[in-house]
Amino acid sequence: QVQLVESGGGLVQAGGSLRLSCAASGDTICISTMGWHRQAPGKERELVASITNGGSTNYADSVKGRFTISRDNAKNTLYLQMNSLKPEDTAVYYCNVRTQRSYINSRTCPYDMDNWGKGTLVTVSS
Repeated sequence: QVQLVESGGGLVQAGGSLRLSCAASGDTICISTMGWHRQAPGKERELVASITNGGSTNYADSVKGRFTISRDNAKNTLYLQMNSLKPEDTAVYYCNVRTQRSYINSRTCPYDMDNWGKGTLVTVSS
């Protein structure tokens, strides 16, 4: 299993910046893709950005050009740099880490599954 702890959320003014962090612990050797999702009040959770173990990134259209996802495998940490924040970005942001089954290390990595953090609130004021 992988445990995740998000940090960096808070209140910022429109146009400001914020960096979210997600520290992973546990069976981190099993981690493949990592990403950020967000959920605004009354809306469904949506993908914000993701990054593979090879460094390939994917972004929601609404954040392209403003957000940057990155990962530090040595520290088992995922980041989301958010610039030019808008009130529409207000949401609870969740860290998502996918673990992948390993046939080589099947005892350590026996399952394909998604791990979720408890979320961190980002509020952008106008």
